[in-house]
Amino acid sequence: MALFLFLLLSLISFPLSSTEQACSSYAFSSSPEPFTSCVDLPHLNSSLHWSRSQSSAVCIAYRAPQSPNGWIAWGVNPNSSSMVGTHALVAFHHSNGSMVAYPTILDSYSPSLKPQKLGFPVYNVSAEYVKGDMVIYATVGLIGAGEGDAAAKFNQVWQEGSRVVDGVPAMHSVSGDNVLSKGSIELK
Repeated sequence: MALFLFLLLSLISFPLSSTEQACSSYAFSSSPEPFTSCVDLPHLNSSLHWSRSQSSAVCIAYRAPQSPNGWIAWGVNPNSSSMVGTHALVAFHHSNGSMVAYPTILDSYSPSLKPQKLGFPVYNVSAEYVKGDMVIYATVGLIGAGEGDAAAKFNQVWQEGSRVVDGVPAMHSVSGDNVLSKGSIELK
């Protein structure tokens, strides 16, 4: 019984790894600014962090655990809650080892995932890889948010895949959490 109690207390006292850490306790290593709000997303062990920089824009950080060979993406779908039509930010390691991040539009179930201009303003897109987490940073103009809006509610989609082929993210899994990683969010 004493051994069981010791093992139980040992497990409880271990600090959470970054992939299990609540978003509110995550410390960014090179965040462009502090984030005032966050939410742990219900799938893929990821989280979204944000701060309203102006009444019609928000600074975001999307964080997800990932291997150095994989990729992550987070986006907004202005018209529905599905993947198709999502205006996304994608990040992965370039073949030279640096992190790459850019906007793209998911126009089909087999999108090109090449850099594209989005239907709303996006600035300061960057990414980093720290302790098994990939992070995308950006300032995003909020769809439908006007001067003085207290909050903006929209559809979001997030994703991850295990491979990048010739500088382009390869298809993600089409089962489990990968098909459930969508929902709505209100940025206050």
